[in-house]
Amino acid sequence: MTKILYTAFDIVPSPKGASTHILHNLRGLVNRNYDIHLLTPSDGILPLEDSIEGSQVTRVAQDLTQNFLSRAIHFGKAVLTHLTLNPNYDVVQYRNIWDGLHIAQNKKRFGYKTLFEVNGLPSIELKYHYPGLDSDLLSKIKEQEIATLHLSDAIICPSRVTRDYIASLGLNRKLVTVIPNGVSASDFSASPLPAREGRVPVLLYIGTLADWQGLDIVVKALPKILEQKNVQLHIVGRGRSRQRKMLAKQIRKLGVEGSVFVQPAVPHHEIPALIAESDICVAPLGLNDRNVTQGACPIKVLEYMAAGRPLLASNMPIVRELVREDVDALLFSPNDPDDLARQTLTLLNDLELSKRLAQSASERALTKFTWHESQKKLGKVYEKLLG
Repeated sequence: MTKILYTAFDIVPSPKGASTHILHNLRGLVNRNYDIHLLTPSDGILPLEDSIEGSQVTRVAQDLTQNFLSRAIHFGKAVLTHLTLNPNYDVVQYRNIWDGLHIAQNKKRFGYKTLFEVNGLPSIELKYHYPGLDSDLLSKIKEQEIATLHLSDAIICPSRVTRDYIASLGLNRKLVTVIPNGVSASDFSASPLPAREGRVPVLLYIGTLADWQGLDIVVKALPKILEQKNVQLHIVGRGRSRQRKMLAKQIRKLGVEGSVFVQPAVPHHEIPALIAESDICVAPLGLNDRNVTQGACPIKVLEYMAAGRPLLASNMPIVRELVREDVDALLFSPNDPDDLARQTLTLLNDLELSKRLAQSASERALTKFTWHESQKKLGKVYEKLLG
């Protein structure tokens, strides 16, 4: 039986989109009768040895008092130790450079093929989580990224924007396969839009509070929306204390505390119910290098679509890879709160348009962007690797 090691410096399971992605990848690989071993960090609560989706799981203990980079380096060393003790894998799939560079450098020594799953690159993303990070450190991290990419036998990524960025670093485009994220019909299906009479409409954002998400744009748009319509903005997601404080400060400064409700992240199985209670779902992605240069495939957008809610999203290539403007969603000019407010009011004032967009988006997500399709594409990459 083909033996695969899948490494992820993301806690699995967790409410994050990364965890959802990993779980569906595991399911697809197990369904192909591969013997899968997942290495992931411990959260201090889940058992260190377990099984998920038919794969064996080993959680690497981590010291949560240490900073991110110390924990990442520790995880990378733990992966290399695991490979030294278990040298019989056919393929190793990794999601980051912390263990990926060690894995790629040792592929001839241990005789496995390597697959780099690029969802985000720390040289671009870390500065949003840790403002003021040393530029020399980010340069060294980028060197590691380029080395890991060039040493990998195959690369997958979730968007064409990401593939183009990887190619710009000197990689052969033929090595890079785009596999968009997905949605599962068993988890998300369209429900009727709630009535708008006799209740306050809800704008919903689900996701992290990371600076690249553009939440400040939604909050800035809110006073203009409230001039014409009474609405509530519900923000559900995890964020660092700095991000939560900045968001709370902005909400207070604009005087919209009575209309904004910020809630912590919820388990993934609770998200469909949250979406069902909303009127409009928002993906306000900011105009920055994470979204424009590196790229992404926001799972939230696909889940909003599948659940049959009118989508309001930032008009940029990573969104247009998923939706057709004015067919599946209304798009607004990135970083433009006035345009976001205008498009929100368009949806609030036109229930028939909202229904039409929601129905089209749900059909598109549940036919073109399913986890089943994603798993099939990943399977083809493995067939080629194992050739």
